[in-house]
Amino acid sequence: MFEQSKSFPKLVGLSALLIAGSAAFFSVFGLSKLFAGATFAVIIMASSLEFGKLVAASFLYRYWDKINFLQKFYMSLATVILILITSAGIFGFLSNAYQGATVEFEKESTSLIFKEDRLEQLEEDKTFLKEELEQAIEELPDNYRTARRKLREDYQPQISEINKQMIELKGEIGTLKTALVQTGVDVGPVIYLARTFDTDVDTVVKFFIFVLIFVFDPMAVMFVISYNVALQHTGDNKKTTSGPKKKKKWEVYGEKKEELLYTEEDEQRMDIIGQNGNDGIHYEEESIESEPKKETTIIGRGGITPRR
Repeated sequence: MFEQSKSFPKLVGLSALLIAGSAAFFSVFGLSKLFAGATFAVIIMASSLEFGKLVAASFLYRYWDKINFLQKFYMSLATVILILITSAGIFGFLSNAYQGATVEFEKESTSLIFKEDRLEQLEEDKTFLKEELEQAIEELPDNYRTARRKLREDYQPQISEINKQMIELKGEIGTLKTALVQTGVDVGPVIYLARTFDTDVDTVVKFFIFVLIFVFDPMAVMFVISYNVALQHTGDNKKTTSGPKKKKKWEVYGEKKEELLYTEEDEQRMDIIGQNGNDGIHYEEESIESEPKKETTIIGRGGITPRR
């Protein structure tokens, strides 16, 4: 029922305009980021190509049977290539937006990984120093208490320094984890999906971007073609429904009413004459505009009979 509405072609055209306009916006600005040295020139070039692509798709649909093979081949190939270029521009725009939103997150994540590795190394150094101290003490005789004390005094500053560094690193790691929670709010859903599918964030983002670009611009071109189909279908319906113009009620029962009444009375008089077998008839009628009543005199065998 909805597709039979008169406003449905307008709805299809509006959808085509919105999707094609959004795709063109993302593509143009994505290409301008890729060629940042000539931003304004790239915007003009990409905008004209986007507009030409949509017009080319409409032209191919409307005049496919009227153009030669070379023109069909080139315009079809150019349209497909422009769709790929638009998709590449959209990929660049979305990738740049993702990197801009996650650059701080990536910096903090890298710093956190480095500090956690450093903390693990310090723990290994501390364990190694303790084991070395224990071995050195075990090698001394039991009566060498002074030597044992001297070994502990030599090793203790190193172990204390390692403990101090470990405490500082643990505090920094806690601060970074808190900052990551605050920064990761923008990319929280992506992080959750990455953990759900046991993969990294970049892979999830690339997958979603590819899904978008495979649907975005091809859908815009298809909606433009669909709008042309809807327009032609509307025009065909108008031609089919348009036929001989019917008489309006006011034409039948208004201005021509008197003419129809006159015809009916004339037929009645002819019937009466035929029944009486008289060939003579005398018909008088005043003007319709002056007086709508008409008077008819019928001469038959029985005499003169006036009739109003």
